[in-house]
Amino acid sequence: MSRQETPPLWDLPKPAPARGTRAASPRKGQRRPAEADPVARVIVDVPLAHLDRTFDYQVPQELDAVAVPGCRVRVRFAGQLVDGFLLERGSTTEHTGRLAFLERVTSSERVLPPRLAALCRTVAERYGGTLIDVLRLALPPRHAKTEAEPPREPAPAPGEPDLAGWRPYPWGPGFADALRAGRPAHGVWQALPGEDWPRRLAELAATVAAQGRGSVLVVPDHRDVARLRAACAELAGEDAVVALSADLGPAERYRRWLAVLRGAVRIVVGTRAAMFAPVADPGLFVVWDDGDDLHVDPHMPYPQVRDVLVLRAHADKASFLAAGHARTAEAQLLLESGWAHPIVAARDELRARAPRVTPTGEDFDVARDEAARAARLPAVAFEAARASLGAGAPVLVQVPRRGYVPGLACGQCRTPARCRRCAGPLMLPSGGEAGVPHCRWCGVAEAAFRCPACGSARLRAVVVGAKRTAEELGRAFPGTTVRTSGGGEVLASVPARPALVVATPGAEPVAEAGYGAALLLDGWALLGRQDLRAGEEALRRWLTAAALVRPARDGGRVVVGAEAAIPVVQALVRWDPGWHAEVELAERRELGFPPAVRMASIEGSPDAVAELLDEISLPPSAEVLGPVPVGEVDDEGRADRERALVRVPRADGRALAAAAHAVSARRSSDKAAAPVRIQLDPLELI
Repeated sequence: MSRQETPPLWDLPKPAPARGTRAASPRKGQRRPAEADPVARVIVDVPLAHLDRTFDYQVPQELDAVAVPGCRVRVRFAGQLVDGFLLERGSTTEHTGRLAFLERVTSSERVLPPRLAALCRTVAERYGGTLIDVLRLALPPRHAKTEAEPPREPAPAPGEPDLAGWRPYPWGPGFADALRAGRPAHGVWQALPGEDWPRRLAELAATVAAQGRGSVLVVPDHRDVARLRAACAELAGEDAVVALSADLGPAERYRRWLAVLRGAVRIVVGTRAAMFAPVADPGLFVVWDDGDDLHVDPHMPYPQVRDVLVLRAHADKASFLAAGHARTAEAQLLLESGWAHPIVAARDELRARAPRVTPTGEDFDVARDEAARAARLPAVAFEAARASLGAGAPVLVQVPRRGYVPGLACGQCRTPARCRRCAGPLMLPSGGEAGVPHCRWCGVAEAAFRCPACGSARLRAVVVGAKRTAEELGRAFPGTTVRTSGGGEVLASVPARPALVVATPGAEPVAEAGYGAALLLDGWALLGRQDLRAGEEALRRWLTAAALVRPARDGGRVVVGAEAAIPVVQALVRWDPGWHAEVELAERRELGFPPAVRMASIEGSPDAVAELLDEISLPPSAEVLGPVPVGEVDDEGRADRERALVRVPRADGRALAAAAHAVSARRSSDKAAAPVRIQLDPLELI
């Protein structure tokens, strides 16, 4: 429904006469209300904040049997036929006029059971959104032919698996015992390097399934889904687990989702959409690598998988596990609050499994070897790669960007190279071949570059992409196979033979028997990003890649291109992400950034942002930062868009979300012309 077609509140359906009054005799063909519970409370599919409530309709006699709570319906709303969900039926209504009838029941399938409806409402309240926005994320589109298929037979309960793999973690057996006994337990698991983490998580899910309860395991991407699903199927059986991800077709996705809804499947593995999977009698919720950006939904109200699963674990009195090789500040907050416990291996076990990590300076020492200079590698990295290839093992090369040379900077002082005409960024010609740099904005060539800061005429690449790095490595290691993984060409695995595997972060393939070495290039590019989470994100990417390398006792080496004195590098060298998470959370408390506080980002045109800040009713503890320009600024310092940040203590987070929803509803009701984007706890703050 467009904004112009939005009805005023007084155009809503008229309620029925008050009870006790005599109704006129129905004419032939006139619809009659159901005898029992004739009032249906419906949430209509209209994405407007001021309509975020249920509306009462009458249930006609012919739909009495199929109009069940949780089903999909069609109703007449402001003269138009719209979709909706019947939340519940009752015998009375607070409306004093005449109620319209349900037009029809689209499907009698109870796709919105009370537990899922309550979860969606809780998520909407946490993020200041509307219920219908969350329902769009939680429920897949209906596929009528699939819905008519015979129900899937419930999978038999599997036997309890062997949990010996959790013994290296002192708290691991206790967590498993709690799952076996049906007691809620909450943990933050730091997986060891080289750990078969899909197998460990599958063991927990199978343990819960053996007790007749369900599990939801959410991972960042489809490669992780495939590995985890295979591990769960091996332990619990093919029929006991389903994988839910966005790459499934509408029919198959709905078929699998219905199997979960109807209680035929106890173990659900999937990407972020699976966080709402309506598994029956849930006993365990797991999120792997909760710091990955893929765990944040890009649609309103932008929920995060970890937070949604925490809400589910609390509401269902189930167990929760945040797992990964790294640890986020949010997971550290769960530990420091006492809600969760750390599941970490002993230091002796960690040293036995971790590879040897060697940091290098920002200016690489390549003078000793011409091949190392050609490959843009420090001598120590070149030697580690050569030793790994000589031992018959592949080498992982992690590059922050794919492609060729995305940007240029001064070769002397590293000041970004910009166009003298429009101040746009300079770049090399397409493909990265030699040539005159030109402006990315206006296209003007810059043949005589001079740095405005130091006067140097030299240029250097800010980040050399994966494809260019692969070409350089191919010249430095003649006769060696060079493979790339990233973008649209992501490899799932590589064999255990000599090869150079150049990958972007998150696209590292798994090597059989592990990599002999990992080269983490351009570390300064990750650490130098203008982002609140730059250090945490760099450590997460490095640990994920380093965990694929063989232990140091088997010759495993990791070389990271960053200074050894940087705290993030120290956390990698000692393999201590818990210490880094403690430092990160303490710094955010001092600066007043999430997760130490709740924060809302308000972005829109300058006039719209100013108007909203005047209208919103913030709690007394709220602090408004800005507004400040966002994006391009004209010559007079004016911007088309501005952003303001509002932060409150965590205790007032619910009040901030309620205020954001209330002001959105007021602007929606008033038909405000300029849109404003409100997001709670956004990832990008700087």
